[in-house]
Amino acid sequence: MIRINENYLNLQASYLFSTIAKRVSEFQGCHPDTEILRLGIGDATRALPKACIEAFHAAIDEMAADATFRGYGPEQGYAFLRESIAENDFQTCGVDIAADEIFISDGAKCDTGNFQEILSTDISVAIPDPVYPVYVDTNVMAGRTGDFEGGRYRNIVYLECTEDNGFIPDLPKKPVDLIYLCFPNNPTGATITHDQLAPWVDFARENRALILFDAAYEAFIRDDSLPHSIYEIPGAREVAVEFRSFSKTAGFTGTRCAFTVVPKECMAFDSHGNRQSLHALWNRRHSTKFNGVSYPVQRAAAAIYTDAGKQQVREIIAGYMKNADRIRREMDDLGFSCVGGVNSPYIWINVKQDSWKFFDTLLTQTGVVCTPGGGFGVCGDQYVRLSAFNSFENVEKAMKQIKNIR
Repeated sequence: MIRINENYLNLQASYLFSTIAKRVSEFQGCHPDTEILRLGIGDATRALPKACIEAFHAAIDEMAADATFRGYGPEQGYAFLRESIAENDFQTCGVDIAADEIFISDGAKCDTGNFQEILSTDISVAIPDPVYPVYVDTNVMAGRTGDFEGGRYRNIVYLECTEDNGFIPDLPKKPVDLIYLCFPNNPTGATITHDQLAPWVDFARENRALILFDAAYEAFIRDDSLPHSIYEIPGAREVAVEFRSFSKTAGFTGTRCAFTVVPKECMAFDSHGNRQSLHALWNRRHSTKFNGVSYPVQRAAAAIYTDAGKQQVREIIAGYMKNADRIRREMDDLGFSCVGGVNSPYIWINVKQDSWKFFDTLLTQTGVVCTPGGGFGVCGDQYVRLSAFNSFENVEKAMKQIKNIR
């Protein structure tokens, strides 16, 4: 008989944002006249930059003529995009990343989930708490996490992020094999300095571990002293894979384009202790399971790196960060303890009560949608996340409504 992968049965409830969408839909059904102000999920609301739209149209016109039509492209991505990324996101900043170390994909969420497929199922995994749910759930699916007990999986090493440590986790007390880090952080909005990040690279090198570093929100960093890439840390090329995305920075949530950096020095080990190239393994997995991002989308993404594209993206990010400033200011005025919203589009707010209860109160009394911190882990139980991804007008409405909460 056909059997299932029973690790899926160990997943808890539904995906966080599906649960939120269901609750909001049910509320709307009962209160159709209430305006819903969505500051929960981090979906872009600004249109694609003009430079990207122009490149998109030009590429579609190419697809309309036999002489310029493109069929299957390279699974790793077209050279014109990989070279632009390597030069503009890394080399001009003094970071040594080559174009052929960059793999174009349809999302950082997909890649952070997929990358663990090329790793052994019996490795030890360290994951921050609170955390973006995909890191945990994909390891549950792979069977690495053990049973779910008391709000946590038995075999995961949880890296607690709290107000006491500034939402920067401490190093594991024992060796682990795989470490997930995300900065600027989703959900807390916390950022990490070079001095705070360097010990993680040292730890990974000493323990022959791998860091999966999610830098999807690096473009929102406004403090020039903060690292945008883990590869700014000496030795990181040996032990780290980095994930980035065009989704939030340039509005590609609906068109799908991102990239993963796998340096050629980055190694893992087989059962005999022999070094194996993660670059080669990821290339093999990528080529086998992925047919590449469409040509018009990649042309649109490459336009981000033109002079006009860079300026338009800066304006989009500035708009979202204006929202973040407004939310952060209001939370401060209302006496909430919060973090984020300075170098990140997320504001992490201590509401001093069950986060799902606060979610329901906020929705029913004001029509404002937040994200309950409890959906990100045990350490998020008393927090909610507000997102800056909306119009400034809607953010203003939401802040006025929140003042009325009882």
